[in-house]
Amino acid sequence: VFNGNKPSVSTEGFFYFCFMKLNKKQTIALDYLEDSTTEEVLFGGAAGPGKSLLGCYWQLKNRLKYPGSHGLIGRAVMKTLKDTTLKTFLEVASKQGLKRGRHYQLTSSQDKENPNCIEFFNGSLIFLRDLYHYPSDPDYDELGSLEITDAFVDECSQVTRKAKDILKVRIRFKLDEFNLIPKILFATNPTKNWAYEQFYSPAKKGELPTYRKFVQAFAWDNPNYPESSLKSLKEMPEGAEKERLYYGSWDFNNDPTSLCDFDAITDVFTNEVRGNGMRSISADLAMQGRDRFVVGVWNGNVCRIAVDKTKSTGVEIERDIKKLMQELSIGHSQTVVDSDGMGAYLESYLTGIKEFHGGAPAVNKKEFVNLKSECGYKLAELINNRQIKIICSNEQKDRIIAELAQLKAAGVDKDEQKKRLIKKEEMKEALHRSPDYLDMLLMNMIFHIKQPMIVWAE
Repeated sequence: VFNGNKPSVSTEGFFYFCFMKLNKKQTIALDYLEDSTTEEVLFGGAAGPGKSLLGCYWQLKNRLKYPGSHGLIGRAVMKTLKDTTLKTFLEVASKQGLKRGRHYQLTSSQDKENPNCIEFFNGSLIFLRDLYHYPSDPDYDELGSLEITDAFVDECSQVTRKAKDILKVRIRFKLDEFNLIPKILFATNPTKNWAYEQFYSPAKKGELPTYRKFVQAFAWDNPNYPESSLKSLKEMPEGAEKERLYYGSWDFNNDPTSLCDFDAITDVFTNEVRGNGMRSISADLAMQGRDRFVVGVWNGNVCRIAVDKTKSTGVEIERDIKKLMQELSIGHSQTVVDSDGMGAYLESYLTGIKEFHGGAPAVNKKEFVNLKSECGYKLAELINNRQIKIICSNEQKDRIIAELAQLKAAGVDKDEQKKRLIKKEEMKEALHRSPDYLDMLLMNMIFHIKQPMIVWAE
């Protein structure tokens, strides 16, 4: 019942939930979402098993079952959420007999009280939220004011680990009142991010913690999936995309141009590698309004991310690097920075540091097109041999994994004689950002291919 434009709780009757026919895999996932032990559910696999429908149905069911409760439906980009997931929600609501304007209503982004929300007649809300990692809000402060009862994250392959962790903390609204525990549902096709690491990989090994559940699903599990769509999936050319979307394989073959094995990439954070006292610094520089300013401090093949900023002035960059050099007794000759203009500026203040010119001739001119390619192949060699370790935060970890996956060979299909990497523009297009961590790691390889490093006392 609506009074004017806002909902009010009706005490004159009950809303009877209509029968909803779910497939077997959706039913298994829903059982986990309604038990007393599971807190996180990943419903993933091939295209077409009804991931969005399950999430929308669960959210709708909870809002009607628990008057005054708050749910959340999130996706990386709000426009995509409204164009896809929200449309699925409206279809589910219609099948359940709910009428827009009578049982629920949608608010706009300009609504002062509850922007981008679905408001129900019983006082329940579903927040629609953009979960993209914006540089202007690196800590997801926009989520900090929310108090929710449960959450559904659609296509979580596009959402960072940090967004997932912060969202989980916000699930606390009216849990005691309804005798509930925190619940969050993730939906995705096979991906190589935190979902693979936290759900698929441990489930495959039989090591999944009791509070997490993984439900593998396929298009053929869904009797409502159109035969024509299933046929299109089946007729896809053999390759990584067909393995992901048709076969639902999480261990899909990586791009044949990739220089690093994916398991080796994920191992860089846990490899048993110790520092040997040979210290150096590599830095990818960025002024305000550009990319990230990232500095890695190296002890042999152990790299610690010491500086990571989205905005820095020239003075701040000079100060931060100089401070690390002084604190760790690292010489100017053992410090390398990129030379895209900012590096030349810095060299005039820190005389003797190395400027990295990626387009310069390779040391091994017969095998590599340029210095950057030679350093990239050396980095891949250390990664694949488990000879490198990176110490960083979980948020940095996700970004580094994505960037190392872009360490690829170019010209493979042309049978080129010299090895070279794909262009940085291609990496940016795939990442939707600059590969700043990769650049920092790659630059340090100059010390491996040019001359032995100076040994500094511990």
